[in-house]
Amino acid sequence: MNKYQCFDHIKGILESNECKIDNKKEINYGIQFEIKREQQRGIFRIYESKKGIRLDFSQIQDDQFRSFIESITANSTYHKTIIKNPSSTSSSDILQFPERLIGIDESGKGDYFGPLVVAGVYTDEETSKILKAVGVADSKKIADSRIETLSKTIKKICPYDIVVISNEKYNELYSTIKNLNKLLAWGHARVIENLLERVDCKYALSDQFGKPELIQEALMTKGRKIQLEQQTKAERNIAVAAASVLARDEFIRRIRDLEVKYETEFPKGASPQVISAAKQFTQQHGNDLIHRVAKVHFKITNQIIL
Repeated sequence: MNKYQCFDHIKGILESNECKIDNKKEINYGIQFEIKREQQRGIFRIYESKKGIRLDFSQIQDDQFRSFIESITANSTYHKTIIKNPSSTSSSDILQFPERLIGIDESGKGDYFGPLVVAGVYTDEETSKILKAVGVADSKKIADSRIETLSKTIKKICPYDIVVISNEKYNELYSTIKNLNKLLAWGHARVIENLLERVDCKYALSDQFGKPELIQEALMTKGRKIQLEQQTKAERNIAVAAASVLARDEFIRRIRDLEVKYETEFPKGASPQVISAAKQFTQQHGNDLIHRVAKVHFKITNQIIL
């Protein structure tokens, strides 16, 4: 696909989404044009080089409009399209993915209390639009009070899978593996395999952690046929964002269950409040039960064991 073919392709997508194209012109190594939709507008550029086609959204100043344009165009030419995302903290270009995709994310990795939860969500063209419309985004940007509502919507319209590694199982596995990234890879691989039992999908995307081949090595027969990519800030992809919401929702519910069972508040994260709660727990229940509610390889354990 050259820059002219790409322009025709992108133009068709934009016009089908009620956008108008104006002021098209040739620029060095590419094509520039203006996009208008209602009161919003911005400059869009298509560059062509030996590496292929690159879409540049950086001249669309309105964040909401830029996100909208990215969502409808960036996934249209998989493996031939690379975009420049101005909100990225990295200077590297971001590879985009098709909307028929399995997104995987986890929750609880940095929390002393509670399990490790890995979730996967399969999205397609229709469900991606719905998820964006209802406000699904990286769970770290959403209040816990809204997570449950979004989680119900995701579960209603998307195939999904959730793997929960309880604290007891987590501590057992970690004592053997002694590597959190390998444990994460195992959870990601199980989610992918489980989802592939229900959906036919060629691509999967997860957040970057450790060496990319860790997940690939943990996959079995079905999973090894899928094209798996890892990216920093992968939650910008709607499938990964949806997975982050499901993982967070499950993590919150599991923490709540532990609090009811042990009549103790378990703060999230690994803050001084967490250390205080851990000390209170061991005072009430003794040292032997801490492995049932916490990830004992955290340094906090050394600070609270009586």
